[in-house]
Amino acid sequence: MLKKAYFLGLFFICLQASSQIVRTKLPDSISNWKKENVIGLDISQITFVNWNAGGNNSISGLLKGKFLRTYTNDNLLWKNELIARYGINKQEKQDVRKTDDQFQLNSTFGYRTDTISNWYYAGKFNFNTQFANGYAYPNTDLAISKPFAPAYTFLGIGAEYSRKDLNLNLYISPLTQKITMVFDQRLADQGAFGVEKAVYDEFGVLIKEGKNIRNETGILITNQWKTEIYKNINFEHRISLYTDYINKFGNVDVDWQMQFDMIVNQYVKANIGTHLVYDDDIKSKEEEGGVQVIKGPKIQLKQLLGIGITYIF
Repeated sequence: MLKKAYFLGLFFICLQASSQIVRTKLPDSISNWKKENVIGLDISQITFVNWNAGGNNSISGLLKGKFLRTYTNDNLLWKNELIARYGINKQEKQDVRKTDDQFQLNSTFGYRTDTISNWYYAGKFNFNTQFANGYAYPNTDLAISKPFAPAYTFLGIGAEYSRKDLNLNLYISPLTQKITMVFDQRLADQGAFGVEKAVYDEFGVLIKEGKNIRNETGILITNQWKTEIYKNINFEHRISLYTDYINKFGNVDVDWQMQFDMIVNQYVKANIGTHLVYDDDIKSKEEEGGVQVIKGPKIQLKQLLGIGITYIF
């Protein structure tokens, strides 16, 4: 009898202990991943009614998104970023025209020797293309660019200086491979975006098609910086500089973006930005007498001004 009472008491003690464990909430595990998603829509519109000075009614829209995934664990840092933008404009008596088009993927993996240093041994991958065909308006018969025509990839190794407290990042790579892809044969035959163009005989008969891929190896330097310059006014700067070792070394390809974000409230923001591009391999195209004529490389400049809704989650 005593033995049974002993085991019965032990059973109730174990039952009470187990119920206490169930009631106790275990602490949430801390993830090494940090994520941020930003989507936005900018709209501008103008309407004229009996306006003596004249003008065309128009409406523009820009849909944009930025998705960040960052992994940190002691000496490891892995940053991933997806940027997508697409904008259109409709004016009176004109068809819809594209105003902005970007699909960009960035990934940087870094390792540092101690937890104090801001320098990382790093590898970087970048991919850039567009969603839809581009035209030299008003000519919409022949596209001057398409999805994957061009598309660019950068893959290299180097060193990265990263300061979270300053939102500052500097990447230097002495060894980066740049691949230019033009997966549209008509554009490739023209030698668009620097690929080797087609070869024709004296009668204009095609002998050899243009190449769809061009490989380069050179130096890549990128820099990003974001700061609040005044209350509710943020400034962001991104620049990428690249030069090839073999083909015209010292001739630098430039991709430079600057943007001011003015915060109205949690969801409404106004923004002003510029985007400057120079690439010696990108030839400008102009229409002369209804015919597209290929000119030399020029500085490309885009200016943006918009106000819209932004949602962060």
